[in-house]
This record gives sequence, C-alpha cells and structure tokens, in this order.
Amino acid sequence: MCAKPKALLLGKFDHAQKAWDSLSSIAELVTPAATNRADFIEECKSGKLDGVVVAYRTFDSVSITGLIDEELVSVLPKSLQFLAHCGAGYDQVDVHACTARNPPLRVSNVPTAVDDATADVNMFLILGALRNFNYGMHHLRQGSFKGSPLPRLGHDPEGKVLGILGMGGIGRNLKKKAEAFGMKVVYHNRRQLSEELAAGAKYVSFEELLSGSDVISLNLPLNKHTRHIIGKPEFEKMKDGVVIVNTARGAVMDEDALVQALASGKVYSAGLDVFEEEPKVHPGLVANPNVLLVPHMGTWTVETQTAMEEWAIENVRLALETGKLKSPVFEQADL
Repeated sequence: MCAKPKALLLGKFDHAQKAWDSLSSIAELVTPAATNRADFIEECKSGKLDGVVVAYRTFDSVSITGLIDEELVSVLPKSLQFLAHCGAGYDQVDVHACTARNPPLRVSNVPTAVDDATADVNMFLILGALRNFNYGMHHLRQGSFKGSPLPRLGHDPEGKVLGILGMGGIGRNLKKKAEAFGMKVVYHNRRQLSEELAAGAKYVSFEELLSGSDVISLNLPLNKHTRHIIGKPEFEKMKDGVVIVNTARGAVMDEDALVQALASGKVYSAGLDVFEEEPKVHPGLVANPNVLLVPHMGTWTVETQTAMEEWAIENVRLALETGKLKSPVFEQADL
C-alpha cells in the first residue's frame, strides 16, 4: 500500500478547518515543529518534511518561515511541488526563485476572493479622504466636536476623475462602486484591457493618470517593478489638492514623499489601508489629521476570509488529485 502524499500547513485557519481536515482522505496533513525561520530551515534540511508535495501558507506564516526567497526555496523538500498562498497579493513569495527551482515550485494565490471586500474598503477610504472625515472624527473623540479650527470643507465624489493604477479584479470592482457615486474612471495597467473588461473605463498612460486624476487609487501588486512607483517625481506631476488612496501594498508608494506632499498641500488628503513597514506606521502619517488610516483591514470580514481559505484549500486539493492548480500566479501561467 502506497503512503499518502503529505500536505504541509504553514499558519492556521480561522474559518475553514473542516475543509482542511477533509483532505486527510487523500493526504497526510502535517505541520512544522519550527516557530521561526532558522528552525524551519533546519527542519527542512533534516528531512523531517520529506514527502510533502504541497504546502498551504498564510500571510502571517512569514513569522515561521520568513520570506519565501531563494535561500528558503533552496532548502525546501525536493518533494514539494506546489505552494498554495492564501491571499491575493503574494509579495512575500519570490516567484522567480520558485520558477527557477528544478523542478519548479508552482505557486497559486486567491485572485478574486478578495475583490469585493477590498474594493469596499477602497471606496470607504475615497469617500473619507475626499470629505476629510478623519479630522472631524479625531477632534470629536478629543471632546471638541468638529475641532478648532474647523475642518477644511471636503469634496463631493460626483464628477471627480478617479485614476485607478492597476485594473485587476479589485480595480474593476472599485470602478463599479465609484461610478455609483458619480465618479469618472480612467485607468492605467501593464496592458490595456479588452473593451468587455474595461467596461467603459478609459485607458490612459501613466503620465496622463497622474496629471489628470482628482483621486488616485493604487491597486497594483508589489514587485521589483512597482516598488515606490509613486514617489516625489510622481507627486510633482499630480494635480494640486489630489487625493491618494492605497489598498494594495504600502511599498508601492514612498511614504516619506507622501508625508512631504501632504505637508505642502500638494496632496489634499490620503486614505491608507497598507503601509511600507507594517505594523509600523510612518509617524508623519499618524500625526497628520488629514490622513485616514485603517490597519490593513481590506479583507477583514468573515465571509471574505472564509472564501479565501476555502479557495486556497481547493488549490491544495487539485494539486494532490490532478497535479494542477486552480489559480496559478500570473508569472507562472505558462508553466
């Protein structure tokens, strides 16, 4: 009788433990003994994880393994063929290193399970930043109602141009929500979308998006090409009084440059769900009452996190049963 393949759990479940346990009929479910990167590397080298074919990982499992980088990929069990990441963004995983491995380590994410919830937070931040609600809320909690001096008058979303940088699933979901508030949507992407996917949104160059948008929303993945894609030179090209919103990854924007742009008035206000050095937040952002801050809660709902966990577990199941992934990451689509 052949031994079952092993499936490795990195992290924990909050909602889909039963779905994971159900995989026991087709795999031996294992967890690492290690609780830090150094010990995890030694555990891999020792052979204790040999036979693991697929690993499920959460965003928070970085505390166990550290980044899935070239060093770690080189010591992972040779049997490991698939890595199912429970998240839409996968900047913790060096896909290039995974692809270069022989044989390649195939990576999946949950590309659309997060769209609705993240776009909801995105729209909340756009409205809150346009109306400068944070200033009033801050002073209300301090006992001075609207504050003194009174908050600056905000702006209505109707008629404003929303520039979406990164028109993936979240960006397209945001487009529909923004149009319900009367906003006009333009976008820039690594490639122009089909007319069906764009659904009436106008494709513009990066320069046109910077100079022509009243509100700019960052919805692109973080990688070596997008790190600090918004910095001091980009702020200088924007309209005076622009509003910036980021629900992607903190490091797609240079936070020092944002703090300076807010101080100069170039940026009217900002709404941020993500930060460069989470959980640390730039003190210049914390101190500025015109910045609406949310502690990375874009997918912080029962429904969305359940859907994410179940989607990633389905990737594990398909890897075990068919040798294929439901949703391989973009960079490995041709593998």
